[in-house]
Amino acid sequence: MTLEAKARISGQITRISFVLLLIFYTARFLWLAPASAGNPWVIWLVYLLPLIGFTPSVLSGKPRPHAWLCFVLLIYFLGAVVTATQPNLALYGWIEVLLLVTLFNGAMLFARWQSQWNRAQAETPAQ
Repeated sequence: MTLEAKARISGQITRISFVLLLIFYTARFLWLAPASAGNPWVIWLVYLLPLIGFTPSVLSGKPRPHAWLCFVLLIYFLGAVVTATQPNLALYGWIEVLLLVTLFNGAMLFARWQSQWNRAQAETPAQ
């Protein structure tokens, strides 16, 4: 499999899991398990705003922001593991962990393979 194909597939996985994570957070915090204390809209915004900042980069396919997205996802992963240990929210926690691990791996591989592909294209003389 070529670098171009690997980057394309990992980019698709990243975009799909990114959108699914945004949908999951919306469903979880506003309908499925809203916070009993406080305003669920505020909690939803706190979770979504950092991710929404990466939306243009994820959709355009730039490798460097994908690497930064991986760093941000680590913070979300810590919270998801804690949520997965709570008996009444365990299912939501494990779904979140699955989405985050998929997104992290897709973004990490995309950043690596796309940057290698870009570098190879820059080194190839024009014909």
